[in-house]
Amino acid sequence: MNRPSMRITTLLLGFAAKSKPLLVKILPISILRRTKKALIENEMKKNANNVMLPFSRNRYADGVNLIGYIRADLGLGQSCRLVAKALDLSDVSFSIFNYEQISAIQYGDHSWDSKISNELPYNMNIIHIQPYELPLARISLGSDLFDYRYNIAFWLWELEEFPAEWNNAFNLIDEIWTPSEHAANSIRKATNKPVCVIPYPIVDVPTDDSYNRTYFGLPQDKCLFLCMYDCNSTIDRKNPISVIRAFVEAFPASEDNDAWLVIKVNNPQREDLRIIEEELGSRSNYTIIAKTVTKIEVNSLIKICDVYVSLHRAEGFGLVPAEAMFLGTTLICTNWSSTTEFMDSNTACLVDYKLIPIAKDTGAYKVGQRWADPDVHQTAKYMRTMCLDGERRRQLAERAKEYIRKQLSAERVSRLIQKRISDIYNEDSK
Repeated sequence: MNRPSMRITTLLLGFAAKSKPLLVKILPISILRRTKKALIENEMKKNANNVMLPFSRNRYADGVNLIGYIRADLGLGQSCRLVAKALDLSDVSFSIFNYEQISAIQYGDHSWDSKISNELPYNMNIIHIQPYELPLARISLGSDLFDYRYNIAFWLWELEEFPAEWNNAFNLIDEIWTPSEHAANSIRKATNKPVCVIPYPIVDVPTDDSYNRTYFGLPQDKCLFLCMYDCNSTIDRKNPISVIRAFVEAFPASEDNDAWLVIKVNNPQREDLRIIEEELGSRSNYTIIAKTVTKIEVNSLIKICDVYVSLHRAEGFGLVPAEAMFLGTTLICTNWSSTTEFMDSNTACLVDYKLIPIAKDTGAYKVGQRWADPDVHQTAKYMRTMCLDGERRRQLAERAKEYIRKQLSAERVSRLIQKRISDIYNEDSK
């Protein structure tokens, strides 16, 4: 590939990332994002004829190079670590290449440092980098990482249609893995390459009893409803506003009740917090936690709350609801998209919805696509029932815990990975 050109592009993107605090004061963020996108697309066009060299099994040893945000303090980092866990329990040899996006993401998780290597010793890559970032990874890391290897992209997507603007990423991979049939069905519409469902294993969700209600400043004698989202995942898709509206309807300010709403916001944005506080109005029975906390603190917060409420409009998997089930916290959840694949009416309060057109472009979620509009009134009824009927709440939670630990065990997922890798090698030998 044209390496001097790639190096210049990488340097420009790196300079822009380091200068972001200054640049956003001078230019609108939309212009900065368009500029970054244009740089990447221009570089890809320059190298459009330089395709990956085809898989050659004997050039490297059998095994997997897991490439992704293994140290990142965000959902994709945790997802990558879960894939590492499943590989670790399999008979597949693997190493990890830590990819760090050119951005302000924090990289503070070192739990897999012993497996990190820059050697890339194996003939198969599992690339846990989202499609819109994959061209940038190709530019910054170079073709040697991809050439002669079987390249599997591990992607998530939430809506029914895969974004056409990401289609150039298909040219960089041989196969796609995704954690749900919902996501797989969307991706299959956009490519004839193999698309396999490999769910995330839900294991090792550690908690610490010292992170209790007192630690988080929460009342001891209330039924705690938890809503949690990351601003990077957008307030529109995660939809905490509907949770607030359901809570307000379920527990009028005029009555004395035992309900308390907890809102955990990751990577808080001032505008998001303003919208949330405006929606809550003069209510006082709530707590907003907007500080950065560790994964163990987050897990412990989920565990000490009575009900986790996710009125998402779409999910590519739904890691937090799955972890809530594992921890024995009762769920109220939108009955659409990927979460429906690991819960039902015996394990969660499933909220009816209507599919509605997206009203405005929100990141990759464009006008013309559809997502769910969950029923706020039904959610309010569920909230009230769960607050008043502790036995029903407990039964739902116990069934959910048992189900998730069986269906999404690391052993089961590792067997799926092992079988697919074996099939790939067998197909190559024919």
